[in-house]
Order: sequence, then structure tokens, then C-alpha cells
Amino acid sequence: MDFGVSGLASGFDWRSLIDQMSEIERVPQRRLLLEQNTLEERSTAYGAISTQLSVLKNKLDALKAPGLFSGRTAAVGDDTVATASSSSGAIQGTYTFAFQQLASSAKMMGAAGAGSPLSTTSDVSGVTIGGGGFPATITAGTFRVNGAEVSVATTDTLQDVFDKIATATGNTVTATYLPASDKIRFSGTGAITLGSATDTSNFLEVTKLNNNGTATITSGSALGSVKASSTLGSANLSQAMTFGAGNTGSFKVNGVEIAYSSSDTVADVLGRISSSEAGVTASYDVIGDRFILANKATGDIGIALEDVSGNFLQATKLTTGSLTRGNDLLYTVNGGGQLRSRSNTISAASSGLTGLSVTALEGGGASTTVTVSTDRTAIRKAITDFVDEYNNVQGKIASETKLSTDGKGGVTAGVLASETDAEGIASSLRQLAYGTVSGLSGGVAHLEALGFKSNSDDDTIELDDASALDEAMTDRLDEIEKLWLDPNDGIAKRLTSYLDKVIGDDGSLQSKKELLEKQSKGIDTQIEELERVVQANRERLTASFVSMETAQQNIKQQLSYLTQRFGS
Repeated sequence: MDFGVSGLASGFDWRSLIDQMSEIERVPQRRLLLEQNTLEERSTAYGAISTQLSVLKNKLDALKAPGLFSGRTAAVGDDTVATASSSSGAIQGTYTFAFQQLASSAKMMGAAGAGSPLSTTSDVSGVTIGGGGFPATITAGTFRVNGAEVSVATTDTLQDVFDKIATATGNTVTATYLPASDKIRFSGTGAITLGSATDTSNFLEVTKLNNNGTATITSGSALGSVKASSTLGSANLSQAMTFGAGNTGSFKVNGVEIAYSSSDTVADVLGRISSSEAGVTASYDVIGDRFILANKATGDIGIALEDVSGNFLQATKLTTGSLTRGNDLLYTVNGGGQLRSRSNTISAASSGLTGLSVTALEGGGASTTVTVSTDRTAIRKAITDFVDEYNNVQGKIASETKLSTDGKGGVTAGVLASETDAEGIASSLRQLAYGTVSGLSGGVAHLEALGFKSNSDDDTIELDDASALDEAMTDRLDEIEKLWLDPNDGIAKRLTSYLDKVIGDDGSLQSKKELLEKQSKGIDTQIEELERVVQANRERLTASFVSMETAQQNIKQQLSYLTQRFGS
């Protein structure tokens, strides 16, 4: 825009005149912009209809999904006894399952005594309570024996603690270590009472000493244990670890090789076993002082072990342990012979019931029925979802093409009110969705047979008789399937074919949108050409008025000179 000041010589504001003339010249441009806006609104409206039709096509795809009409549902009589699920093709019927025994996992129980005892003799003057092979770390503090307070430090030896107990109780209670059983024994002149609410040391808990109301209290189990957080060579194993070349080793569990090195802790190796493909979980039982491998899978199956290099399995006494066998699930169907399953989830492999999966929750002879039937809920939902989306499409088209009149007689037209393409889509959809399917000899050849009614005023469909749909779902499901999926003229077949022609990559709506976009771009070109004319006229007029101003300025200067020269 030219911001120059006009009329300095002439006193005439010719720039405002040029601006007004330019705006008058832009009237055709404004008309074109209105036309372009209409084109863009139509394109947007067609895009919205196209999106709605895509959703409708998805609903049709759901009706055509493999297995919808052959889908099955499984209902359990007592869901505390079992759960069940079924897949397409399962044989319909009611089955009675009785479970005599639940499946459980097998365990390899390593031999007890995996950890070294606190001492091999009764002399425990060299066993420090803060660093010995106890099952847990003993904390410094106090505990009471027969009410007498005993204070211990982590640097004390076990013998130091025994001496402190004797001193505190006036020798009425004495403590000794039993190397044969790896236990501590308290002996008193009368019933011994251990502990108090103010104890700050866990000595009594770690050494497994508990009140029994007598004058003799012995640790509940052996005290020496494996230090899972220590490296393999210093983990207090009763049998020394050996390694192969490079201080490494390996072993196999169920044929899966597990590697380890001297820098690994016991916990490292146990975790490596559990996370491997061996199918077992590995743990250390502190109370029983033994290692345990438990099958992740249930059933009466074994656990295979083999040291390859080094002696990890031997040192942890897993190879000298015993297998606690797992149980198979034992069950019957409809009172028949006993069947077995390694898992509590019964598949067709053991039951012979294709498509039916039952998971037992309770054994001991518990029983329940499992009823397999057509999944009518899924079929009904697929049909009603389609009808709902069909109505959404018709409602969208109606809103874009409607003509409405206000109280004063004014008419408001929808964006596509004059578009026969949109009205044609609505009409075609109604004909294809609600028309009779040819070639069907049964009674279900029309949506009306399922209780649906078409509203001719707005092309929508509603479920007018729900009982008719329920009855057909129960007695004539095969006819409903043909109504939708008949390969020649089924509703889903013909609607899908039509929608492909309308919203496909080369469909009519895509072509319509491309045409509208092309027309809109053409208007851009026209507006640019018209604006060039406007600007050319502005430049021509501006140049003319500038020449006029220059001439008038020259005349004024000459007049001023003559006046000065010759006087008034």
C-alpha cells in the first residue's frame, strides 16, 4: 500500500480516490472468494461424509469377520470350580467336568546342609557373630534372658555371647554349641524365658531360639547357611566350589546351559537360572538350608541336571537331592473315564473337545457344568452397530443437504443442498441396506424379518421389534448369516462393493473432492489475474496524479517568481 501524502500542490486527496476505485474493481474478486468458500465448504462436507462412510465400512468388516457367526461362548455353572472359554467351531452342548486332582509343579529339593556349620567343634571362640555363617546378619544391641539384659557387639565371638549370658543370669542359664546338629542350646536351672519388648538385637531370632516353657531351649534348625549375596567361593558352601578354565564354569538344567564365573554371587546364578529358557525357578531355602529348583510348568514331569564344567550343582547339593514329583490334573467329562492334563487348563489335546478351554480352580471331586453355545451377543452387537452407523451416515448426509425455513419464510440451505451426488449416496445406501436379498429361499431375506423398520422420511433404520431379532438369532441363525454374507447379493457383499466405488482411492467422492479442489485453485488463479489488473490501474492513476501535482507545483513556483519580479 502506498502511504504517500496526496494533494500537497493541488489540495485534492487523489489517493483516497484511487483506493476507492481499487475497491470497486475488486468486487469480482470478492464474488470469486465467496464462490471459493462455498467450494471449500462442499469439499469439507464431502470429506466428512467420506469419513463417516469409512466407519460404516468398518462395521461391515466386523460383520464379515471370520468366525463371527460360528463364534461360541462358554458359560460355567460354578465359577469357583472352573473358568472356560471357547473359540469358533466349538461343538455346542453342555458338558459336566469333575476334577479329582489339580495339577502342581515338580520340585528338585537339594540335600540339606548346603551351608557350612558355624563350627566343626564345640569351640566357638573363633566364630564372630557379625561375620559367621549365620542365616542373617546379627545386629548389635541388647536382648534379655530370664529378665537379665545381655549386651552384644558384632565383634563379639559366639563364646563371648555365651559368657555374657552366664554372667548376666548368675550362671542360672548356660549356652553351648552342638557341632553335630549345628545348633545352640540354652540350659537353665528352671524354665527359661527369652526376650522382651525392649530388645534391640536380633540375636535370639537369628539363632532360632524360641521359648518352650522348659529349662532347655535349642535352635529350631541348623544355623550355618549359604550367603546368597557372597561370591561363589566365599558363600559358606559346605562343599568347596571348583571352576573350569579361566575361573568359569557351566551346568545344564533341562538341557539349557547356564554359565557362571568366580566373580558371580550365588544370587546371580540363581537369577540366571530363573530367567533362562530352562523353565524352572531357582531359590535357596534358608530354614531348610537347601537349594530348590521348581518347574514353572505344572504336571508330573522331571528336572534334568548336569554339571558341564566346575561343580556348581554338586556344591549346592542339587545333584544329591530328590525330586518331588508334580501332579497332573485328573478329571472326567460327562462321567466318562479319567483324563489327564499336565496343566490345570484343559485343551482339546487331552479332552478332545475342539475349541473349548477349561481351567480348573478346585480339585477333590469338585464339578461344574460348561455350556457351549453360539455367541449371539457378539452377532447382535455387530448387527446393531452397523445399523447405528448407517443411521449416523444418513443423518450426516441429511444435515448437509437439508433446506429449512424460518418463521418469516426465510430459507436456509445446507452446504450440499443442491448436490445430487450426496442425495444419491443416501438413496443408494437405503436401497442396498434395506432391499431384499435375492436368491434366499428362507424367511430371512430382508432386514424387516429381523424386526428392523425403515423410516422413509429420513432414510434411517430402527429396531422396531426386538423379539423378532431374538427369535431369529435363536432359530434361524444360518439364515441371518446368509442375509449378510451371501456371496452373490448379501447386504455386506453389496454394500462393501458400493462403498469401494464411493470412497475407494479412485471412488466417486475422491473424484468429487479433487474436482472441487481444482476449481478452488482455478479461482486463486483468476483472483491473481484480477489483482494484477487492479495494481496496474493503481500505478497508472498514481503516475497521472503525480504528474499533475508536479505541474501544479511548477506553476506555483513560476507564479511566485513573477510576483516577486514584477510586484502585485
